[in-house]
Order: sequence, then C-alpha cells, then structure tokens
Amino acid sequence: MTAYSEELKELLVRTDPEFRQLSTKHSELEGRLHELHAKPHLSEPEHLEEVTLKKKKLALKDQMEAILRRNRKESPPLGSVPQPSAH
Repeated sequence: MTAYSEELKELLVRTDPEFRQLSTKHSELEGRLHELHAKPHLSEPEHLEEVTLKKKKLALKDQMEAILRRNRKESPPLGSVPQPSAH
C-alpha cells in the first residue's frame, strides 16, 4: 500500500465514523483469527468459525476499500495540491 493510501486510511479512521467502525470490526475479527491460529488443532465448530470470520473480514475490507476509492476521487493526494503562483 502506498504512503498516500496509508495516510488516507489513518485520516478516515479519525474522521469517518463508518470507516472507523469497519476498521475496528476488521481488527476484532483479525484478533479472533489469531487466537484460532494459535491452537494446534481446530474442532469442527472452530474450523467453521475460522471460515466464517475470513469471509466477514474480507467483506469488511471490501467496504473499506470502497470508501477509500471514493475518498481518493474526492481529494488529491496529500502534498500534491498545487501551490499558488508567485506572479
């Protein structure tokens, strides 16, 4: 991911409630997946949970990407705003 994309993501986490909520939920799912991956063996219900969590996490990421794309179109990259000429 580019530096601009990371900056935009950080900005949206601070300023966009929907993006912040999606990001928080994505992190929670990631944490639960780490817990499951730490186990030597998964039971059948745990395996099903893992698959479900991965699908939910991917759906959240898709929603976050849609918001990022929308915001990239609405604003130029940070630091690329043309400066007024000194004429």
